[in-house]
Formats: sequence, structure tokens, C-alpha cells
Amino acid sequence: MNKKILEILEFDKVKSQVSQELSTSQGSDELENLTPITDKVRIQRWFDELSEFALVVQENGAVPLSNTADLTEILRRIELDASLASQEFAKIKKVLRLANETRRFFEQAVNVSFPVLAQTLDKFVDVAYLLGLLQVIDSAGALVDTASDKLFSLRESIKKSDADVRKILSEILSKSQSSLTESIITMRQGRPVLAVRSDSKNKIPGVVHDMSASGQTFYIEPNRVVALNNDVAQKRIEEKNEVARILRELAERIKPHVPDIRQNTWLIGQIDLINAKYRYQLATKSSVPSISEHKAIKLYAARHPLIDPKKVVANDLIFDQNLDTIVITGPNTGGKTITLKTLGLAQLMAQSGLPILAEIGSQVGIFNEIFADIGDEQSIEQSLSTFSSHMTNIVKILDAVDTHSLVLFDELGAGTDPKEGAALAISILDYLKSKQAKTMATTHYPELKAYGVESERVENASMAFDLAHFRPTYQLVQGVPGRSSALEISRRLGLQAQILEEASGFLTEDEHDVNVMIASLEAKNRDMTASVNKIRTLEKDNYLLYKELSKSLETFTRDREKELNKARIEAQDIVKVAVDEADSILKNLKDKSLLKPHEIIDAKHQLGELAPNLVDLSQNKVLKKAKAKRGLKPGAEVLVLSYNQRGNLIRLAKDGRWEVQMGLISTKLSEDEFEPIEPEEETKKTKTKAVKKTVSTGIRAQLDLRGTRYEEAKKMLDDYIDQALLANLHQITIVHGIGTGVIREMVRDYLQRSRHVKSYEYAPQNAGGSGATIATLR
Repeated sequence: MNKKILEILEFDKVKSQVSQELSTSQGSDELENLTPITDKVRIQRWFDELSEFALVVQENGAVPLSNTADLTEILRRIELDASLASQEFAKIKKVLRLANETRRFFEQAVNVSFPVLAQTLDKFVDVAYLLGLLQVIDSAGALVDTASDKLFSLRESIKKSDADVRKILSEILSKSQSSLTESIITMRQGRPVLAVRSDSKNKIPGVVHDMSASGQTFYIEPNRVVALNNDVAQKRIEEKNEVARILRELAERIKPHVPDIRQNTWLIGQIDLINAKYRYQLATKSSVPSISEHKAIKLYAARHPLIDPKKVVANDLIFDQNLDTIVITGPNTGGKTITLKTLGLAQLMAQSGLPILAEIGSQVGIFNEIFADIGDEQSIEQSLSTFSSHMTNIVKILDAVDTHSLVLFDELGAGTDPKEGAALAISILDYLKSKQAKTMATTHYPELKAYGVESERVENASMAFDLAHFRPTYQLVQGVPGRSSALEISRRLGLQAQILEEASGFLTEDEHDVNVMIASLEAKNRDMTASVNKIRTLEKDNYLLYKELSKSLETFTRDREKELNKARIEAQDIVKVAVDEADSILKNLKDKSLLKPHEIIDAKHQLGELAPNLVDLSQNKVLKKAKAKRGLKPGAEVLVLSYNQRGNLIRLAKDGRWEVQMGLISTKLSEDEFEPIEPEEETKKTKTKAVKKTVSTGIRAQLDLRGTRYEEAKKMLDDYIDQALLANLHQITIVHGIGTGVIREMVRDYLQRSRHVKSYEYAPQNAGGSGATIATLR
């Protein structure tokens, strides 16, 4: 993309707006190097990354980005084996830590997928090793005491000696107040000294390091601490050398990893730039456009990004594939130039991967070059007139233009004789049309109105003017040429009627008819625009509703899958307990020689198969289709899901539910409340019965105690529970009736005290209510 168009359309000012949303120096570098490109695949990737990033942030909060330093020079010096200060290592550490936190943020992101963005995130290099090395640098950029044993020993020794010096000086201070001008310990030439009066300098023997300007104070290092301070000075030199050695060794160990550090710093810049784009999108209420296949441009409610948001006027601009040229005619006021710049800048932003200031659903094309001749380019140095200057620029554009170009002309043909200028403008537009370039031009020549009407793949447009308030509205009206309102405006401003009448007489009949036609078109266009705006508002509302519903459905499905898998896990645990108990029972039976070994193994295998497997719930549609194909008919055996009991279908009721008989209980159930038992399952049941025959003689999942006496009912219940446990029944139903309530209370008391009963409750109303109790066995 030529640099001149970036200057004309002030693309750098847009980048400056985006830069305010950046956090890192790496992101600033990425934005500085950002320019429009022509690779459609790469542009689409940028858009996809931005859209996915927005979803991640909306679901998981802001990405933990923070201010970082530029490491370019630091890393180069490491490669050159130059010495680095500890503060420079601290800058490296901060960047690597930020890279780690950023990577971890996306790894822990929930409720959203980001396949395109993940391809960038996967390029992060694991820097745990380097962060481990840099633990010797603290947050302030200093080398920690424990960086080496020697450094620790030296610093501890220095601290102790410093403390001894302070203690001795404090003792001298307390005993020699009369000899001092100040009761403090101060520093001179890096040594702790006392401020001694000049007439008392012999009372505190020591080394004089300085004297006040007045000569009244001598700064003396007492002899008692000279040796200690000398020792401290020597140890500080050793400490400095040890620090240099450690930092040099640290640089050597980091040097092989410099490419990885560069990779991570670049990725931080990428993520920071995407984050800045997203924040800019929110701040400006912009959107990510789609990319057309045939250079079509559709901008809905497009705004110029450099105009005050409170003053800017939004315009629809439709430049579809059936159009080569749009000619905006009419007076010189009203925002024609801003419309040109809005179109050009939207394209530059889109081809740079930036969101554009237009509504959702907008579309952009991909152009290899964008050319513009906008503004006054008169050159004093070259003694060129305005017309000559513009024409020089236009010649350069026409020499370079091709079918993949977008051309913007402001006041094409202006600055010369109107008839010649209009003829030149039409010829230039025809030439660009022959090149199949997309062209938008503004002009005030009336001849181009006819050109827009009579020429194929050319459309007229104009800027609306509010005659009632004598001001431009800055609204683009496509399909309607501009009309001059000079006479009308003059009349309303009070120009004499005689002058207006004479001026009107100079206009031809055709010109009168054209103005009437344009006024009619404007009225029709207003009505059509109002209708289109209503439709687009409905489309936008429907789109937002669709997004909300899609998100809600996704959340519901995800929560449902979690709960169902949780239930299956609990069921597996329950069955595991049952299998363990069955192991114990079968072991006892084996000891009693009631079963053969191979029969025990077979029975245990069948018990183990009771555990439900966790499944991918996305495959449930297949299961539902299989269930629908099986068909249901009276007499078919089914498994009632809520009771985990078998029953038989009796008849299909009018309300669509089936009447199901479970022992003595009959109830109505919908098809999703039971599962048909396949014939192959029936075969398995027969085999299972052959194994269980020696354990239980056809034990049913229901016990009927109605009509029995208290003691008899209690014994029957006790025996039945034992048989149910041996038969590995998970849930049983005890029918006791209502009656006087004696048998019912006995049953509930027994179940409450039994260690084999996990829980119990009255049956549902359609299955016996308080006349039956359903118990779940351990």
C-alpha cells in the first residue's frame, strides 16, 4: 500500500487512538509496524482472533497485561557477552512472568473455544526454567542475598560490622555531646563520621574526612571504628565482585534461550495488540466486518474515526459488485469530502485487521492499492496552479491503477473552465471504469448528474440539505443526484422577488424539470431509507437475540452434560459398592459349594456390567433415533427409569402416554420415562436367571403386605429384604396399604433401623402414594 494514502487519510492518527489502549512496549512495537495488507487469509485470521478474544474476555474477564520494558537492546547485549545490571535482568523477568501469566490465563479459560487464537497462543515457549534462574533477582531489581553462599556470608558480615560501627559511634555520641555540633552520625567519602567542633577535635582522635565551609566543624571518623570500616570497605569490594560474577554467570545461562525470550516477547506484543483492538472496539462501538469476494463494500452507519463522536454523522455506503463508480454531485458544502475519507479510512483499517466504525453486518473489499486526490495540492515552489497540481497527481494515479484499486477523487475536474472540467471528469471516470477499478468521486458539475443516470455501473449520490433550517445534514443519499438550492435559499434569505424571477428565467425548462425530478426522488428515498432502517433494526435485534439464545443453549447443554456425567459417576460408585457386596456374598456361596467357579466368574462379570459408562452426550441424537425406530406396542416389556423396575405396556392412552403395569401397580408414563427392553436383553436375562437360580427363586422387586398380621408382616419383610440383597436389587417397593397405619409404621420403622437401607420414601401419587413405600438398598 502506497504511503501517500496513509498520509492523506491520516491513518497514523487512528493508530494513535488504538495506542492509548496498549499496555506493553512490545504491543507498541507491533502497532507501530502495523500497515494495511492485501492477504485476505491473514486479514480474516486477524478478524477471527479479535472475535474469539472478545468471547474469552466476556466469559473470563480481562487478560492480565501490564507495563513492560523493551528487551531488544538488552537481549542483543546478552548475545554480545556484554555485562548487564541486575535491573536489566529484572526487566527480562517481568516480561517472562507476564508471558507465563498470559499463557495460563488462556489455558484456564472456560465456557468458550478459540481455535484460531489458540494457534498463536501455542507458540508461547515454556519459560519455567528461566524464571527459576531469575529468582535471584527481587522485585526491586536487586540481587537477593541467597544468590550464592559467598554473597550471603559477605552481606551478613557487612551487616554485623555496620551494626558494630553504629553501636560504637552511638556510645561516643552519648558521651561527647559537648564536643559535637550535631548529635547525628553522617557520611563523608562513604565513611560514617561525627560532626566535631573545631576546638574539640583533639578530644575525639580519628581521621578527618571533611570540614565545614565556616571551619567550625570537622567530620571525624573515630579511631575506634577505622579498622572496622576498613574491613567493611574490603568486604563491599568483595561483594561487588561476587555480584558481577553471579550476573555474568546468569547472562551466560540465559544466552542460549534468547530466541525463546524473543518469541515470548513478540507473542506478548501480539496479545496486547489484540487486546487494544478489542478495547478500541468497545470504546468506539465499532465492529468486525466481513470480507467480500468481489470487492463489494457495504458500510452500515459508517462514521469517521477522527471526528468527535458527539458530532459525527453516520452514513450507509453501499458500493456493491454491480457498481464501478459512485458520483456524489451537488454544492461544495455538506460533507462530500468526509464521505470519501470515511470510505478510504474504513478500508485501510479493515486491511490492517482493525475494527471499523460501522454497524455489525458491514462488509469490506480487499484492494491492492488505494489512491486519492483530496484537498488543495497547489505547489508554490513548482509554480503550479490548483488545477495543474491536481492533474499531476491524477496522471500518476491513472498510470498505476488496475482492477484491484480503489480511487477517491475530491472535486474531480475543478479549477478550470466548467465545460472542459466536466468533460475531463467524465473521460477520467470512463477510463477508470474500463479498468474495472472502484471509484468514488465528488463534483459540483451538473453534467456529471446525467453521466450517473445514463452510464452503466455508475450511480449518482448526493448530500442532503435541510432547507427549513438552511444547513447541511451531512447525510449521504445514494441513487439521487444533488440539486442546487441557491434560488430557494436566496428567496428565504430575503432576496428581492424581481431578481429571483429574472434568475429563474435564465434556467431552461429541462433544468426546472430535473430539479422537480430530483426533489421527487429525494422524497421517495427518504421513505425507502426509513423502511430500510426499520428492517435493519429488526435484523439487528434478531441477531442479538440469536446470540443470546445460542449462548444460553450452549450453557444449558454444558451444565446438563456435567450433571448427567456427575450422576453416572455416582451410579458407578453405587454399583461398585454393590459389586463389592456381591463379591462377599458369592465368596460365601462358593465356600458352601453352592456354585461352580466358572458360574461365579460369569455372575461377577454380569454384575460389573451394571456400571454405566460415561458417554459423550453430543452423540445422544443417535441414541434417540435408535430408540424411535424400535417401536412400542402393548405387551412389550420396559424398564421404568424413575423406579429402575421392569413393567409391561398395557395400552396407549389418548393423551399420548402409555399405561404401564408394574406388579400390582398401574401408572401412566410418557415415552421418555421408560426404556424398551430389547429381545437380546431378554436373552441375557434368561442366562442371568440360570446363574441366579441357586441364589434366589424369582425374587420380585415388590412385596405386598396387605391383609397380613403385624408379626407375620414383619417376618415377611425381614425375609424379603434378605432375598432382595442376595438378588442384588437396588430398589424395592413395599405395598402396605393405608388402613389403620400399623403395618405402614412397622415398615417405616424397620427400614429406618436397617443398615442395608440407604433411603426410603412414599411412592408417587400415580404409583400408590402413601399406600406404598419405595426403598433404596445399599
